[in-house]
Amino acid sequence: MSPALRLLAALFAGTLFGLGLSVAQMIDPAKVINFLDFTGNWDPSLAFVMAGGLLVNALITPIILKRKHPLLGEYFRLPNKTQIDARIVIGGVIFGIGWGLAGYCPGPMLTSLSFANTDILTVVAAFAVGTLGTRWYLANQS
Repeated sequence: MSPALRLLAALFAGTLFGLGLSVAQMIDPAKVINFLDFTGNWDPSLAFVMAGGLLVNALITPIILKRKHPLLGEYFRLPNKTQIDARIVIGGVIFGIGWGLAGYCPGPMLTSLSFANTDILTVVAAFAVGTLGTRWYLANQS
């Protein structure tokens, strides 16, 4: 498979993903924060977005994994680790706190860069510092 075709497929998939995030209003931090506010101004609509994604994934993934290899790759890149450990729990908690405070997770955050306001630039900078800091820490941990 040619590199140009792979890049085109990645561009299409990313564009489709970003469009879905925009249509579902997941790039609006107020919408996300209201979804997380169970005791106040709760907005359950994003649960339908997540349920739709889970449903499509649950139906299509087994069909895709029956293939010998992906359409545009040599092999499937599946996680080797299947056990839940402290790192996955702590990472999930930190992610959840950040999601609740900022109203962004990585996909919608990057999609929202098109707004280029100080709020989103601050969130992206914090994301980059947190990601790079964690990678540095894990690489230097003995």
